[in-house]
Amino acid sequence: MDFRVLQTFVMAAATENFHQTAEALFIAQPTVSQHIRILEKELGINLFERVGKRVRLTPAGKRFLPHAKGLLEQWHHGLEDLQAWRQGYREKLQIAVSPIIARTRLSHLIHRYTKLYPDVDLSIKIAESVEIGPLVQSGQADLGLTRMVPGELNLHTYRMYEDPVVFAVPHSGGDMEAPLPDWEQELQTKRLLTHNHPGYWDDLLLLLRQRGLSLRTMAVSQVDITKAFIEEGLGVSFLPRSAISRELFENRFMELPTPGLVMPKVASYLVLPKTKGSEPAQRFVDILAALYPPLPEVHGAGRS
Repeated sequence: MDFRVLQTFVMAAATENFHQTAEALFIAQPTVSQHIRILEKELGINLFERVGKRVRLTPAGKRFLPHAKGLLEQWHHGLEDLQAWRQGYREKLQIAVSPIIARTRLSHLIHRYTKLYPDVDLSIKIAESVEIGPLVQSGQADLGLTRMVPGELNLHTYRMYEDPVVFAVPHSGGDMEAPLPDWEQELQTKRLLTHNHPGYWDDLLLLLRQRGLSLRTMAVSQVDITKAFIEEGLGVSFLPRSAISRELFENRFMELPTPGLVMPKVASYLVLPKTKGSEPAQRFVDILAALYPPLPEVHGAGRS
């Protein structure tokens, strides 16, 4: 079977328009119609019906669509595997990693791994921490590096290291010897950017309000956007120190002490399937164990 025909069918099913399908695939519209006719003839059944200027799947088309997608996925995986083999790779390792870990720790790990195992084809998927457990459990990743304990079953979760949360404000640009601003006054005069990191915000906000602080908050779901907003003077936030280490070093942010406030810590976790992993995955775990001994397993992980 010509897999270009399957690709045309899947795209036409998504767009429900042969003209848009042709534009998306950079082919002529008559070619789209020809591909669909070839596939319908081979299957012996109509896959589309016309509705005005558009098309829609027949019941047979709807039934065949997931099979067509599966065949295309296997074809692409086969091509990728063959290409990796031609490039000298003999094994593959797929890692799902949260953005913060990717920016602060991953490059060092990858340097060390590729130096020791140059014949492993590495694939890095950047995903939010909440997505990493499902990726590992479904087999879409061999292991995960995340900032939260996943709720999925059939996973082992190990704590690698802890990271203190600090109060980050934009640097004033003034005298380095001048006294630091009062943290409570900063909170009450600037907007607090919240919920940019999993795990600590609800408890921290409760502690702040118990101190009688009047807060104006704005939820910002990503750390990178939070940092950009702080730098632009749009607010302040409580962030893991590792996430702002460069900004602190370059004097773009200040870390204000918060006397009287018990600050949380956040951890980074290694997530593995409970089934025996691949050799490339085990080698990566060995590198982590050497850097962050003793990788204690988090009891109660795997339950929401």
